[in-house]
Amino acid sequence: MSREILLLVDALAREKNVNRDVVFGALELALASATKKRFAEDVDVRVAIDRNTGHYDSFRRWKVVPDELIEAPASQLGLGAALERKPDAKLEDFVEEPLEPIEFGRIGAQAAKQVILQRIRDAEREQILNDFLSRGDELVTGTIKRMERGSAIVESGRLEALLPREQMIPKENLRSGDRVRAWVMKIDRGARGPQLILSRTAPQFIMKLFELEVPEIEEGLLEIKSAARDPGIRAKIGVHSNDKRIDPIGTCVGMRGSRVQAVTQELAGERVDIVLWSADPAQFVIGALAPAEVSSILVDEEKHSMDVVVDEENLAIAIGRSGQNVRLASELTGWTINLMTEEESTRKQQEESARVKGLFMEKLDVDEEVAEILIQEGFATLEEVAYVPINEMLEIDGFDENTVNELRSRARNALLVQAIASEESLEGVDPELLKLEGMDTQLAARLAAGGVKMRDDLADLAVDELSELSGIDGERAKGLIMAARAHWFADEAVAADATPKGVQ
Repeated sequence: MSREILLLVDALAREKNVNRDVVFGALELALASATKKRFAEDVDVRVAIDRNTGHYDSFRRWKVVPDELIEAPASQLGLGAALERKPDAKLEDFVEEPLEPIEFGRIGAQAAKQVILQRIRDAEREQILNDFLSRGDELVTGTIKRMERGSAIVESGRLEALLPREQMIPKENLRSGDRVRAWVMKIDRGARGPQLILSRTAPQFIMKLFELEVPEIEEGLLEIKSAARDPGIRAKIGVHSNDKRIDPIGTCVGMRGSRVQAVTQELAGERVDIVLWSADPAQFVIGALAPAEVSSILVDEEKHSMDVVVDEENLAIAIGRSGQNVRLASELTGWTINLMTEEESTRKQQEESARVKGLFMEKLDVDEEVAEILIQEGFATLEEVAYVPINEMLEIDGFDENTVNELRSRARNALLVQAIASEESLEGVDPELLKLEGMDTQLAARLAAGGVKMRDDLADLAVDELSELSGIDGERAKGLIMAARAHWFADEAVAADATPKGVQ
């Protein structure tokens, strides 16, 4: 039997192109599985095969656990009993006793063969995947082997990958036998089928296609900073040149549009806008909204948004069909873009100015003229009045040192009053509620006023209830509710882990 084992291991290792240790490991599992069938209980068996002689030994073993935590006596041993058998035993160690090696019958040998072949198939598949990953490729080019429920199984050499239906370009009619290229979106090592999950709709796919078509990108002379897509219809990419002698847009377009056309053909006719990337977010947004011409732009760093003003003639162009142009520009730049006409911008500025003026007149106890002077000089919040360097305020015409000091003092007092009021409004609020991602003190105060002071109170709300109560949008409300419920699922998982096996 020992010689047969060595011959079997060598033959399988060569045939399947896997390491001999993998075959030995699979055979040890198979022998252990067959040995366990001699027992009525669910025992733990270990088999060790000598890699040189092929001789094998079998052991029954028990894991050492605290006496009070024994759940499976057939495979666990209390620490006290373990020390009697093995004086140096520790928790989590194993106590073993030799077993008589079994002789394989026909059925046992067949079962062992199935275990061995399955382990080898798994190892072979893992080796193929590792070979692919070691090359650093992010694109898979292959042939559609078959279609399953609308998704495609793509074969590339010995590698199989899954292109899910939702990751295919809409209106693209892929069939068995078609050549296809896709970006590796995810690696799922736990999947029983293909472990590579592909995408043809992800922005990264178009970026990788341009890398193939434009050698300057691979050479590091050009960079694609970002991309946004409406798959199969329109896309935008932001490009930047690391060499001032190279025109990034012209280089990506190629001679007579050859490079961009090659990408468009791969993407089922998707039209690509190539935008010059800029470190200045406002300039990048202006380029992303092309061909619309922007009249002016106002950046709100805190909200990470921009008010972009265009004239009536350019408004429809800037928005695009069904809002496509502004949506893609927003995704490309990472900024929320609020498009408006000159008239709408003027009205919004007047409303904002009136709000700030009222705030200054009330909190600083000044007349309308002083409030307007502060607004004209660029002050928009009490914090700015309170903490902007004093020499900047002294440059304002008509403001002497006494006036400036008095305004700063009033602003700080007003902020102190607000802070005290905020603390009082948060009295009785659960600290865990304040720690939730997306929560701030102002929102917590509004929730407290509505009777929501505990984390579980928030978790019990529906999205529309939270939006109505707090005034926040549905997306933020959904995120907060899920964050508030997270501890429920964590508690359930802990409880499930603590439940003894066999107890329901």
